[in-house]
Amino acid sequence: MRVGILRADSVKPELARQHGDYPDMFRTLLRGAPEPPTRLEFEDYDVCSGALPPAEACDGYLITGSRHSVYDDLPWIEPLARFAGAAMDAGRRVVGICFGHQLIAHFFGGETRRAETGWCVGVHTARIVERRPWMEPPAEALRLLASHQDQVVRLPPAAVPFAAGDTCPHAGFELAATRGRGAALTLQGHPEFTPAYARALMDSRVDALGAQRHEAGVASLTVPTSHDVAAAWMMRFLGAEG
Repeated sequence: MRVGILRADSVKPELARQHGDYPDMFRTLLRGAPEPPTRLEFEDYDVCSGALPPAEACDGYLITGSRHSVYDDLPWIEPLARFAGAAMDAGRRVVGICFGHQLIAHFFGGETRRAETGWCVGVHTARIVERRPWMEPPAEALRLLASHQDQVVRLPPAAVPFAAGDTCPHAGFELAATRGRGAALTLQGHPEFTPAYARALMDSRVDALGAQRHEAGVASLTVPTSHDVAAAWMMRFLGAEG
């Protein structure tokens, strides 16, 4: 299976030296998933520079997080959204994480905007509200690291929501496959983050977060995450047919 990582940002150089960049994090996450394909290959595309492949170049695609907002006036954002649609039209499956989750919602009939509750950081729990075929192993909830100040406030009409949190009501949804067309799976949380990277990122944003939110986010890092479950779900989704 060849997965195209559509990189919508880069980790700050001072953090990347210890924690790697986003493609490194996703490669580690997905290669550690239970029963990965015997050959799991990755292609990295810097979409901020306009690097988008033919839709058929990979078996599936993954849109990373970003410090940018999907409604920012940047020249690469709408082409990335159009590419996600073209990939699904070509029968491919697309996974959107954080910014990718918000992008797919915003450009496929929903809406993303700044969250009224402000920054969301640390470990957050989302309840599973709809069982989907790729959810193996089963889980009642997902606990994932978060780092966002935007969130989806309205889902696309075709979306099937499957995860909901108290601070983030639309924490995950699926655009299901139809005959001849691919699908999309999205998560607001970051299964690719490690607690060490999340701590370093929060420490670099104390002024933006405020001392109280930073302290609460750091304290939450003792809670075990469900990154392995999310990785298994992502791999099963990307490898599904139809």
